[in-house]
Amino acid sequence: MSTTPPPGPLCTRDSLASELRDIGLRPGETLLVHSSLSSLGWVCGGPGAVVLALLDVLGDDGTLVVPTHSGDNSDPANWNSPSVPEAWWADIRASMLPYDPRTTPTRGVGAIPETVRNWPGAARSAHPQTSFAAIGPRASTILDGHALDCRLGERSPLARLEDVRARILLLGAGFESCTAFHLAEYRIPAPQVDNSFAIMTPQGRRWSTVRDTAITDDGFDDLGAAFEQERPITRGTVAAAEARLFSLTDAVAYAQVWLAEHRPSAASIPMLS
Repeated sequence: MSTTPPPGPLCTRDSLASELRDIGLRPGETLLVHSSLSSLGWVCGGPGAVVLALLDVLGDDGTLVVPTHSGDNSDPANWNSPSVPEAWWADIRASMLPYDPRTTPTRGVGAIPETVRNWPGAARSAHPQTSFAAIGPRASTILDGHALDCRLGERSPLARLEDVRARILLLGAGFESCTAFHLAEYRIPAPQVDNSFAIMTPQGRRWSTVRDTAITDDGFDDLGAAFEQERPITRGTVAAAEARLFSLTDAVAYAQVWLAEHRPSAASIPMLS
């Protein structure tokens, strides 16, 4: 039996809610959260306590939004974490489970979004790779109409979050996690790429390929550092985690200018898979 004490501090639903209020979270607002549960410390109640704390602060009129991405529903030819033998590709394409917003698990976004996805009353958008989930009165406004050929652009929840002037909370997460920067990519010259996934249609399961804008998070750390230097961002701590709170609209507008100036060329942008 280990005698090593768990990493602190001890966090509770109430302590997290109090510290979220202290950094400026407001009742009634719409909030997109990128998070790292482990960065907080020892959370009594785990990710559920974090979700409850966020909902406590947002109140009945607020809406909580998280990324619930599932990028493994994609063409195995593009996989590199890890890659698989080319001899397997055809069988994977033929047998990949189709996206189901009710049951498809998240991948690579952490325990808090996975908890939100399963929360009573939560809704989820329709894209098989870059869905978002939401709890609150604006959920359908934000999530409806997520087009299959628009992962993170004008017909995605990111643009709807911009419409409602949502804010972003990076809770123990860095700017490389800031999906709103991808919306800016759709507004500057960028190559189009084939994007494939398994979906359900009225006729049954289908492997589908669409054309979409190439996206990458390369350089997002540098973009975030510049944004933080030049634009208003509230910084603080929630438990042991560094927290940043800022306007999504402001982040997208800044990223659109920065990416146009700093990306080497549209043709050199790799596809994010």
